[in-house]
Amino acid sequence: AAAGGLTGLVSGAIILRAHGLAQLVLSIAFAQLLAETANKASWLTGGSDGLSGIAPAPLFGEFRFDLLGRTGYLFSAAVLIAVLAVLRAIAGSPFGLLCRGIRADPVRVRAMGASVYPALLKMYGISGIVAGIGGALSAITTQVVGLDSVGFDLSASALVMLVLGGAGSLYGALLGTVTFMLFQHFVSAENPFHWLTLVGVLLIAVVLIAPRGLAGAARTIASRLVARRHPQASR
Repeated sequence: AAAGGLTGLVSGAIILRAHGLAQLVLSIAFAQLLAETANKASWLTGGSDGLSGIAPAPLFGEFRFDLLGRTGYLFSAAVLIAVLAVLRAIAGSPFGLLCRGIRADPVRVRAMGASVYPALLKMYGISGIVAGIGGALSAITTQVVGLDSVGFDLSASALVMLVLGGAGSLYGALLGTVTFMLFQHFVSAENPFHWLTLVGVLLIAVVLIAPRGLAGAARTIASRLVARRHPQASR
C-alpha cells in the first residue's frame, strides 16, 4: 500500500502537469516505463519470470492460504469492505466534495480560491494506495507476482471495468469489476480467442445506451420504478 501510494504521488506529480491528450499519453508512457523498469530489475522482481512461491503466513496464526482459496477469498472480501467504507467516508468528507467539484468544473473551483493541483495529487496518492492493496491481495491469494501486474494490459482492463460500472461511483467500479470478471470467465471459456472482441462490443453498447455505466443505469431504472409506484412523490 505504501509503495502504491508513493508511486501514485510520483507519477501524479508528473502526469497532472499536463492536460487532455497529453495527460493520457503521459499516463501510458509512465505505465510502460514502470513495466520496463520492473523487467530490467530482475534481482528484485524476477524479471520476465516474476516471483513465485510466495507463502504468506497463516491468518491470525490459524487460517492458511490454501490452494482452494477459501481463506484468501474471505480475507479479500473483508479487506474490500473495509476499503469501500474508508473510500465512502472520504467521498463524503469536505475533501471528497472538493474532488467532486473539480471533476464537475475545475475552472470554477479554482476561481473560488481552492487549490486544484494539490487535491488532484492527493487523489492520485489515494488511488495508488488502493491499487497497492489490490496488488498485495493478488500476491497473497495467487502466491505469484508477474510483470503483468504493472503492465498496460491491466491498466486497460481496469479502465474498461470503470467505464462498464460507471465512472465517479464506488459501487459502479465494483459492479464493473464483477461484470468484467464474470464475462471473462464464462465467455473466454466458450471462445478463448475472440472474447476480447465481445468485451469491446459490450463496452460500446454500454457507452451508447448507458453513458453513466451500469450503476447509473440501475439508479435510473430504480428511480423510474419508484416514480411509477408513487407518482405523487415524484412531482
